[in-house]
Amino acid sequence: MFVGNYTRNLDNKGRIFLPPNFRDELTRGVAILSKGFDEKCLFIYSIEGWNELIKTITSKVSMAKSTVQKFSRWFYSSANEVPLDSQGRIKIDKSLVDHACIKKEVVLLGVSSRAEIWAKELLDPYLASAEKEFLGNKEAFENLGF
Repeated sequence: MFVGNYTRNLDNKGRIFLPPNFRDELTRGVAILSKGFDEKCLFIYSIEGWNELIKTITSKVSMAKSTVQKFSRWFYSSANEVPLDSQGRIKIDKSLVDHACIKKEVVLLGVSSRAEIWAKELLDPYLASAEKEFLGNKEAFENLGF
């Protein structure tokens, strides 16, 4: 399971160090990196997690729908299989760096079955908004089914 919040810097070769517990989740030494669905961030999946995501998506939607085709082309074409190097770093493709508006400082978030990479300047206001929405809001948790 991916958990935690870690600040890192993108080096001049487009690499970041993954925290040890994230590396432990990538049991085959490979990460699948893709665009995030809903925000300007990147998703990190293990191969097993990626395969589960694909199963979930394809079992819930009709591939005949044009919006599903459009989403599939947009999302899956952004995905890269990225090996961890001997120091526990991954290299982020320039197109993904640009998509996530990453300049230098990034935050890696553990989000259960995946991790996310955010430009720090985009994540800070997002988390502040989430805290305002959820902190002490019993109704918000009931709406989520908790």
